[in-house]
Amino acid sequence: MLSTDVRFEGFTQSDWSRFLSLFRPRMASGVERDPDRAQGGIIAVVGEGRLRKLVHTQAGRLRLEDVSSSWPLTVEELARRHNASWGMTIEAGALENVMERFGARLRRGDGLTAQVVLLVSLVRDEMAAGRIHVWPVRLAGLPVPTVGMIETTLDAVCPRNHAIALGLFDAGDLWTAIALRRGTSGAFDWILGPDELRRDMGLLAGDWRRDYRHLARALEDKVGPLALGVYAEASTFRDLEVDPNPGAWARAVAIRDVILSPVPLALTVPLGIDAGRAAFSAIRGLTERAQGLGVVSPVVSLFRETLGQVAAVVGLERDTEGGFGFDPLEILRRLLSREK
Repeated sequence: MLSTDVRFEGFTQSDWSRFLSLFRPRMASGVERDPDRAQGGIIAVVGEGRLRKLVHTQAGRLRLEDVSSSWPLTVEELARRHNASWGMTIEAGALENVMERFGARLRRGDGLTAQVVLLVSLVRDEMAAGRIHVWPVRLAGLPVPTVGMIETTLDAVCPRNHAIALGLFDAGDLWTAIALRRGTSGAFDWILGPDELRRDMGLLAGDWRRDYRHLARALEDKVGPLALGVYAEASTFRDLEVDPNPGAWARAVAIRDVILSPVPLALTVPLGIDAGRAAFSAIRGLTERAQGLGVVSPVVSLFRETLGQVAAVVGLERDTEGGFGFDPLEILRRLLSREK
């Protein structure tokens, strides 16, 4: 996905810190988690049913005697016992097996994308075989996308020699931004931050719904034609990242809380499906409440009979990833969402 000679420019320490903060885990309400929450992770190495090693990512190596008397424990019990936010148990030799298979299946010329997909698939194989256990399993039920799926998605969203960009505003100013240019090889060869764009944006009006045009112009002057531009207030974008409600992104685009400009044709279908899911959920809720109240009418009956047809149209009973084969926004939401 990234070229071997990728250029990384235009980020101050503040800009980069702000960008990274977008991917900090938080609750669905958008607020940060309780500061007294469990932190760090616990990793246990097990061999022949016995505990061999116990390490906490913050406290370091732990005494086996504190746990061995009550072993075996599930990985969730182990994490809660040591006040850790996540846990992992690894059978002795499991990681060596992953790396041996990784080396055997790796081919000369495999790019970063192919290597990451292969590594994730091998780790999942070990998890399926019961040699690696993880808690919580945030991506449970989501298939690992193939290299072909990822390449097809990139081709549809960002053709070669084009760029994709994200621009976030706060209090009328450009808060942070990032642009990734996809080169002729198909890999991203230039990552540009906002520091080199602010001076080219000119005088801003203080209204991001107007000022995003200046950012888009500065981006195209710098990195070339844009295939996709996403613009919003930083707080809105952060809330949408963890919003579990169907249709959240589509509603935000519809009321211009998020502006897509330009938007590839391939993205109009997923957004339409997302809006359809919201309508479907609303209709289903109305019919269920009507039934619970004992209300039976021709309208309710008609809704019930047509729900299956609506579900098929909006993709609830078939492919729900907009034709890409996987849902990047759902993966992002699961990775960032926390309950507390």
